[in-house]
Amino acid sequence: MRVKLSDVTKYAKGTQINRDDLIENGQYIYLNGGINPSGRWNDANVKGNTVTISEGGNSSGYVNYMTEPFWCGAHCYYLFDGPKNTRYLYYALKSQQERLFNIRSGACMPNIKKTDLGKFEFEFDTDERKQNKIVSVLSKIDAVIGERKRELELLDELVKSRFIEMFGDPVNNDKNWPTEKLDSVCSAIVDCPHSTPSYTAENTGYMCIRTSIVKKNHILWDEIEYIPEHEYYQRILRKKPEKGDIIYTREGAILGIAAMIDRDCNVALGQRSMLLSPNNSKCLPQFLSVAMNFDSFLRKALGGISGSASPHINVGDIKAFAIILPPIALQEQFAAFVTQTDKSKLIIQKSLDELETLNKALMQKYFGGN
Repeated sequence: MRVKLSDVTKYAKGTQINRDDLIENGQYIYLNGGINPSGRWNDANVKGNTVTISEGGNSSGYVNYMTEPFWCGAHCYYLFDGPKNTRYLYYALKSQQERLFNIRSGACMPNIKKTDLGKFEFEFDTDERKQNKIVSVLSKIDAVIGERKRELELLDELVKSRFIEMFGDPVNNDKNWPTEKLDSVCSAIVDCPHSTPSYTAENTGYMCIRTSIVKKNHILWDEIEYIPEHEYYQRILRKKPEKGDIIYTREGAILGIAAMIDRDCNVALGQRSMLLSPNNSKCLPQFLSVAMNFDSFLRKALGGISGSASPHINVGDIKAFAIILPPIALQEQFAAFVTQTDKSKLIIQKSLDELETLNKALMQKYFGGN
């Protein structure tokens, strides 16, 4: 049956905690909206097994399920006094994720008003036996999806461990490798165009990379978006991104993430990123991408941080960054290891994609489309 959210559950926003007051090793997660936790705190104001919906920001409308007690911030709704099977409520709302995004208001800072959230309609079966059956099926798929994602994380950790074994920390340089500034080991380091891309649903053949799809050492090509041909050529005036180039996010919540372009394609940079073209006679892209994703690299890069409201890393700071330069022969050994690891990751990713397709199909079956 079709219900309004206010018909099946109560909801409220939490209490804000200043970022500077958060406790690094706090006992509880602090969730202030968004997709991921915002930090840790030593107290909880919401019990576990609770559905949350992000209230403000670019992620407003995102649905989470918190299994443990947590502290809910002021930019996050938590649902309470609803159905006994809270995970069923989570799946019912998660299946309507795109529609929740569509009830946002506000141009500069998107948000979901409390009244609009209460009026949100979705499919909800009141039969508890059916709820339990649906949750049993979807939970099992979620568990396997979680296992596959963990396998990918372990392979990433393996690559990092191999790097440390061969080269040590790229900034602390405990193995005393020679160093050079990145500007001298790259044929080009350029900033992104400072304009918002005109994304289109049409596959124009000309892609543009949002920073949201740049993950450590890989790009989520399945989530790539397209721009018109004329805009593509405007956005590559400084440098056409090519296979083997490194994208580095330079601003916002996800700054300091590096990934190599691993294919020949027509792609341009979106906003809040820079492009590095390593000189392969000195520095291989597989080596540089992993090095730039070390915490020590980010900490040093943030030494020249600019802006408090929207911190960013300057291109000039990256050009002046001193990077270790082990012999190319050793870098080639590491690159070969990365290539083999990537083959294993492709197999796991294929399995993960199939599971997520199945999950979407079952969501459609149980709750209807977005």
